[in-house]
Amino acid sequence: MASSQEEVTLLGATGSPFVCRVHIALKLKGVEYKYVEENLRNKSELLLKSNPVHKKIPVFIHNGKSIAESLVIVEYIDETWKNNPILPSDPYQRALARFWSKFIDDKVFGASWKAVFTADEKEREKNVEEAIDALQFLENEIKDKKFFGGEEIGLVDIAAVYIAFWVPMVQEIAGLELFTSEKFPKLHNWSQEFLNHPIVKESLPPRDPVFAFFKGRYEILFTSK
Repeated sequence: MASSQEEVTLLGATGSPFVCRVHIALKLKGVEYKYVEENLRNKSELLLKSNPVHKKIPVFIHNGKSIAESLVIVEYIDETWKNNPILPSDPYQRALARFWSKFIDDKVFGASWKAVFTADEKEREKNVEEAIDALQFLENEIKDKKFFGGEEIGLVDIAAVYIAFWVPMVQEIAGLELFTSEKFPKLHNWSQEFLNHPIVKESLPPRDPVFAFFKGRYEILFTSK
């Protein structure tokens, strides 16, 4: 728990899966924190000062010290507040968790996003294929486990909130079938278990306004072709 002397602030934007990761980690740990919604078209001085390199959210500020990048923030939270561990204690399992979390960012996020928000048809097809290939690796990795972390939510589960919540939404907007129960039954079962976890449900943004925002972006992209 954060003591009364500790100042914990999260700078973010409601529709961001990366910000959602930090919400989940903080709530798993029971850390009290202040959330500051950023206007990304008019970024605050605090955001620009706290993350001068990338000027992006999320930014986590703990007792005046700022940290950027969602997976780095989640690991920092795990190391700072020891209850309800997010990473495994075994060094090999920790390494695997880091590997698969980075895999999600490197292989799943970019390809699935471009599969939806790319106007060029050939480029879209290429990214659809890449996204499906990447999801197959995760289907093989989850096996019959409740969560990637075993019986409790861990780093890979938190990293994969994008897959569970955002991918079904953006594929619906684009009329794609990237992540379905038919293609990926084990990963789909994981996603339902994960989304229904009380901490995750509390941490997710409201679906309707997020859906409307991304649908608007999609329509602008294709009406401007």
